[in-house]
Amino acid sequence: MKRSLLTSTTLIATFIVATTACAQPNPANVSSSHTSQNVASQNIARTQAAGTVSHSVDKRLRQILKQAGIKTQITSIVPSNFPNMYQVNLVGQLPLHMTADGKYVIQGKLQKNPSKRVVSNMAQRSHRAQIGQPISPALKSALLANMSALKNMNTKTPFFYTAVPGVIWGATLEGVPFLLSDDAQYITDGEISVIENGQFVGLDTEFEQRKNQSVFATLDDEQLITYPATSPERAVIYVADDVNCPYCRRLHQRLPMLNAKGVTVNIIGYPIYEQSPAQMRGIWCQGDEDSRRKAFDKAMLQGEMTPAPASCNIDLITPNRDKAAGLAVMATPAIYREDGVLYQASFESPEFLEFLGVE
Repeated sequence: MKRSLLTSTTLIATFIVATTACAQPNPANVSSSHTSQNVASQNIARTQAAGTVSHSVDKRLRQILKQAGIKTQITSIVPSNFPNMYQVNLVGQLPLHMTADGKYVIQGKLQKNPSKRVVSNMAQRSHRAQIGQPISPALKSALLANMSALKNMNTKTPFFYTAVPGVIWGATLEGVPFLLSDDAQYITDGEISVIENGQFVGLDTEFEQRKNQSVFATLDDEQLITYPATSPERAVIYVADDVNCPYCRRLHQRLPMLNAKGVTVNIIGYPIYEQSPAQMRGIWCQGDEDSRRKAFDKAMLQGEMTPAPASCNIDLITPNRDKAAGLAVMATPAIYREDGVLYQASFESPEFLEFLGVE
């Protein structure tokens, strides 16, 4: 179940579940895209300040939603409190927030941040080249300063730039995603979805992919347990794992087969069961990588936990676990390709090897 970010709010369901991935943009297009995006942002900012929506935007959004199969009556389209977006009000449903071109969509009621606004001069809004990157330290500091009344917000909270300038993606350390304006004044739970060719295609997979790659880049390699490919390497995956998760143990039984097919497996210690943090700390406290692998094998294959040596007085699990919060893991094992794509079917099906390109 999702946790509310505010002390007195109801939960808002995620609109669409992602099932696909898309390629990263051509770097040659970044400069021109950035320029046109700035112009569009300025135009939207003017209409938001005036509290109006142009006839062309109103007509475009209605046509796009009709083509996408939205039959619910639209009562009005007004500037959204999310920057560079418009709010589409629907009869009997939560409103939609859409960009002027109708591509990016959020469904949900925006909640006003009850915190005292400490910082008013916020950093410049994002551009396309920053999609999926962690927000700047200056912006993060300003956001947190303006979010003192919100629960679960601290310096460990991950924040990333989205494809919509001024809309920031974040996640609690428990992996619950949310969106907020980059002045921290409005917030909602959920994700950004995409409409392409007149159809809802799911979450913004370009953002998800690039965000996950950003998370992998921050992980401490020395705190991963790695099972290298035993034939020429053809794929690399990251797996968020818990020693007490039955499905994690079933996946672990398949690691020798995956390694033999050229798949290198990086294990992220991701305890979710109550007893797991202490048990996994014992494994990660083993003196070298080979010892950690053997202790992890014993836990996953035989259910035998290796206690931490008395000399180990540090936590080698939590740092990577906290960094991996940006993956928004809802269940283990969570399996990601090196390019950031999450696998969302059974790892025991032939589709898994196809996903890895090693069938």
